[in-house]
Amino acid sequence: MPPAKKRTRTYDPARTRTAILAQLDAVREAVRTLTPGQLALPTRLGDWTVRELVAHIGMAVTAIGRSLDRPEPARQDTALLDWPFTTAANSAAIAEFTRGLVERHPDLDTYLADVERDLVARLDTHPGSRILETNAGALPLADYLVTRTVELVVHTDDLNAAVPGLEVPHDRQALAAATRLLADALAVKAPGGSTEVRVPPYAVVQCVEGPRHTRGTPPNVVETDPLTWIRLATGRLAWADAVADAKVSASGERADLGGLLPLMS
Repeated sequence: MPPAKKRTRTYDPARTRTAILAQLDAVREAVRTLTPGQLALPTRLGDWTVRELVAHIGMAVTAIGRSLDRPEPARQDTALLDWPFTTAANSAAIAEFTRGLVERHPDLDTYLADVERDLVARLDTHPGSRILETNAGALPLADYLVTRTVELVVHTDDLNAAVPGLEVPHDRQALAAATRLLADALAVKAPGGSTEVRVPPYAVVQCVEGPRHTRGTPPNVVETDPLTWIRLATGRLAWADAVADAKVSASGERADLGGLLPLMS
């Protein structure tokens, strides 16, 4: 008997919407406290300062509106799990757009308030089934919203890394959605059942070609926490460093994921 086909994970659109708004609000509350000196601090994103990072966080949300402003495609032509592998191709255009935002929006609190207000209005108007033209292809709005949780969670972590003591909280549902999407993307990149990757409490996936385990403790196990997983998947943290610092537990001959990461860069 052939193995059962894995079911594609689904996400509750209402919970995703709530998560995006909660994470955006947490960022906005933190940005209000930043001094001009803190806004000028460097980040781990090349030559971007904190000011440019905050502008980019807003940009990640306004991408929803920009897509809604385009004509609706006739049909969906890509899948949610394709999205993580398409982001690197757009990095130059994103950087240029972000620099323009900084020039046009010197008041970041007002900018983020406008971003949130526009998002709520658009989500109140358009159903989750509405197809969007995105940089990754044509996707339903409900799926594209899940990709925004990744953007918000990742860049909130970038913001915390750039400003000592800031500690912007991560919304639990946003963190869960981001963790699950990137864990499932790993299983797409390295299909198989020989290695179990655990990111408690949000995700467990089977991946990597090799003998499939059916019961008991898998022979190859990787376990880490959600933020460490997200940093690994997005290139913020190297696999070897995470293992050396005991941020990751990896056991078994097929438990080395270093050659598969990052998923996004």
